Amino acid sequence: MSAQLTRRDFLSVGSAIGAGLLVGKSRSVRADDRPNVLFLAVDDLNHWVGYTGRNPQAKTPNMDRLSRRGTSFTHGYCAAPLCNPSRAALMSGLRPGATGCYQNPDNWKQYVPEGIGLAATFKQAGYYVAGAGKIYHGSTYYPGEWDDYFDERGFGSEDDEQVGERVKGIGKLEGFHTPVTHDLKDSDLSDYRIVDYCIQQLGKQHDKPFFLACGVHKPHLPWVVPRKYYDMFPEETIQLPPYKEDDLDDIPPAGIRMAKPEGDHKQILGTGRWKAAIQSYLAAGAYTDMNVGRLLDALEKSPYAKNTIICFWGDHGWHLGEKHHWRKFTLWEEATRAPFIWVVPGLTKPNTICARTVDFMCIYPTLCGLAGIPVPKHVDGADLRKLLADPTAPWDAPAVTTFGYMNHTVRTDSWRYLRYANGDEELYDEKGDPYEWTNRSSSADMESQKAALAKSLPTQNTPVRAKRVRGARKAAPAKGKRK
Repeated sequence: MSAQLTRRDFLSVGSAIGAGLLVGKSRSVRADDRPNVLFLAVDDLNHWVGYTGRNPQAKTPNMDRLSRRGTSFTHGYCAAPLCNPSRAALMSGLRPGATGCYQNPDNWKQYVPEGIGLAATFKQAGYYVAGAGKIYHGSTYYPGEWDDYFDERGFGSEDDEQVGERVKGIGKLEGFHTPVTHDLKDSDLSDYRIVDYCIQQLGKQHDKPFFLACGVHKPHLPWVVPRKYYDMFPEETIQLPPYKEDDLDDIPPAGIRMAKPEGDHKQILGTGRWKAAIQSYLAAGAYTDMNVGRLLDALEKSPYAKNTIICFWGDHGWHLGEKHHWRKFTLWEEATRAPFIWVVPGLTKPNTICARTVDFMCIYPTLCGLAGIPVPKHVDGADLRKLLADPTAPWDAPAVTTFGYMNHTVRTDSWRYLRYANGDEELYDEKGDPYEWTNRSSSADMESQKAALAKSLPTQNTPVRAKRVRGARKAAPAKGKRK
């Protein structure tokens, strides 16, 4: 879209989609020739997985097994470094600046009209569309865009950060700021049931191609999983990530506010839980890896194994003390980079790595292209098919990430440029400084480099709405009852 998404646009886009008007160009494929899609989303999983090599402590054999089956991107980046706007952008094809959906408390349904999402596009094209878990923030969704969706209610709170845990009295910060006190089984957590549902779908006979979305919560907080996963990472063996005590000395005021060094990091240093927290994060990631393995086993045993595209992505990264910061919520490498793996029968080659810099806005148009579905005209993002065929193919599209209004970062193969709403800047040489320790934005010889990168900054920057409404509910509570 050439202008920001106004209220009038919001209504007209939804109407046009309903009338089948917003389509772009793509080849036509007969329904019985079209591939299935297994769409696997992982919450808060940063680039600490085996194939990226970022942290050799990670134990992710099933993700690495998936990586060996196809093409894995070592430099895949989110549209926003927090759950709600990241997922709303990826699923709608509209960047945060186009919709104005910037923060987790924003009710994404008030920014993204029904009928334009990726699932809706596949359903309109004749696919059977089913899902489970966290695809949109809060595990919410438009029911009309799906043929079936596994409902997590009854297993925990509607708050996606606690689904499946609050019913057991697990606090959000257990395993992070406080020790783990609960003993669980694999099946105690909602992710296990989410994967069960998807396994059941793979075991059914489908009379048309399917789009199956599986969204698992871990390693989102709380970091409480069965004890056996902590045992894989003895605390005395844990290594801290590369870190500099003076890392924030050359960061501008807007960056300091983003880092919040007086928050989680100060508390971690005070309690001495840095290694324990990393142990918990690695354990939660290992739990998710187990569930990924269950799903891959089911696909491989199913009749759909040879005709199913797999798209695996994390919604954003996570800091574990780098730049005095914990959690997501930054525009630096740790919060913006996440695993990204594709297996496309007949196109990707086994065990190939792509080092090109891409962002996850490419998912919508790429999946449409692979399925022979016309790409809706509103969709932003580049089609990745040439990189899936040849990971070394020329590629000049940078990755762009937005955190709030007018705060952006542009990431290329060699550089990261940040510009904040107040004009503050950061610039990092990613080849020579992969942990972003030296901000070069004030160097006189970097002016032309900054100017070149600034050309890729988003031009759509919808102002923040005066009042945000907290997360959408999946369904209204029963009459006379309140949650």
